Amino acid sequence: MKVTIIGSGNMAKGISTRLASGGHKVTIHAKDEVKGSELVEQLKSVNSSADVSVATVGSATDEIIIVATPYAEVGTISGEYSGFDGKIVVDITNPVDFSTFQLIPELGQSGAQEIAKLIPNAKVVKAFNTTLAGALEAGFVEGKELDVFIAGDDQDAKNKVSELVKTSGMRPIDVGPLANSRHLEGFGLIQMAVQEQIGTNWMSALKFLG
Repeated sequence: MKVTIIGSGNMAKGISTRLASGGHKVTIHAKDEVKGSELVEQLKSVNSSADVSVATVGSATDEIIIVATPYAEVGTISGEYSGFDGKIVVDITNPVDFSTFQLIPELGQSGAQEIAKLIPNAKVVKAFNTTLAGALEAGFVEGKELDVFIAGDDQDAKNKVSELVKTSGMRPIDVGPLANSRHLEGFGLIQMAVQEQIGTNWMSALKFLG
């Protein structure tokens, strides 16, 4: 598959590492093109066959677009692109107010639903918000494959994201409609909140066992 990743930070690196390992073509859209180029070179140094390239924010996008930026930046990004209509937009964000460590959307709402309002003609899918960057880069935690929880209202879009996840060496788990993103964002908040307590140096993972 051809995938656009908007962002060039740690999550963009982790996700692109996994997708490249699955043979997918990844284009990273970076505000700082130098930083984006450095990320592409890092990815190729680890995987010489990685089909990754860099482009500027606002460039043409692929059918699947992963927004790998903080939640607060998504509103700006939605105004920088005109090509989201009809495409699958994967929201990986955790909408957390770090001054209170609570979710930003009001009770009963989710960040993913707010993003869907900003880009109403796109097929918004929640995924990757409970997979930490280091674990994504490594591809596993304690020898176990990563679970990627997926929520959305368009089943075809979820199926394509699930296939992307599966072919990149992870296990996709469909958790229902986009409204369930509220619960995934709660999982993400708790995972961040307990990192110091559990002492895994941000290498933990949420996974169903059994």
